Amino acid sequence: MCKKAILVVSFGTSHNDTREKTIDQIEQDINNCYPEYRVYRAYTSKMIIKILKHRDNIHVFTVSEAMVQMKLDGMEEIIVQPTHVLNGIENDNMIADVIYHKDDFKTIKFGTPLLHSTDDYKRVVETLAKELPVNEKNQALIFMGHGTEHYTNTSYTALDYMFKARGYDNVYVATVEAYPEITDIMKQLKGKKYNKVLVTPFMIVSGEHAKNDMAGEEENSWRFQLEKEGFDVSCILKGLGEYKEIRSIFIDHIKMAI
Repeated sequence: MCKKAILVVSFGTSHNDTREKTIDQIEQDINNCYPEYRVYRAYTSKMIIKILKHRDNIHVFTVSEAMVQMKLDGMEEIIVQPTHVLNGIENDNMIADVIYHKDDFKTIKFGTPLLHSTDDYKRVVETLAKELPVNEKNQALIFMGHGTEHYTNTSYTALDYMFKARGYDNVYVATVEAYPEITDIMKQLKGKKYNKVLVTPFMIVSGEHAKNDMAGEEENSWRFQLEKEGFDVSCILKGLGEYKEIRSIFIDHIKMAI
């Protein structure tokens, strides 16, 4: 009998509370849906891997280490499913690391990140529109994306556009480390007569960026900047991985890869 494995690749998080609700749950859902496969975990962030080893004495595989371990375990057919939001730098590097080991296995297939096809965008928009108050009078909803120097950063703008195209005019998408920034969104909010702003991460986990860059008390946090402009700000610290319908998109991407 051929030994089959699914390698779930995440950026990772050092925050155990959000990991249990997001990455762990994604992996559990995959395990439940594909019991004939052995599920492995890898993180792409070497910094997070180092923190977990030093702080908790927990070792998480890098992608290359996971490939070596799967070979040692006799796995032959491999599916690699990222939990990344975009086909960005982390995803490109992950694919390169996997391909390096391609001769060690009979087959290697790749699932796609969360936002890959137009249908993915539609599913994400409709899922979040059901879960969050997207059309509350006098309230804007802002999603915090990570942002990237990779050309796929345009995905955030496409997502913002699709929210508005589907009638959710109160929804905005900004990024921590790229364009558009929160200051760009604040310019759009002026003159809209919003007195409340709800902010939530557009990231798989609700970790460092959500707790500090978004909801923190420091002057550079999104909460502080918005409050300084006179808005009543609330933060929802809930990663995308906590939404069942979002997790089901990853499940379907594995199905397409198979």
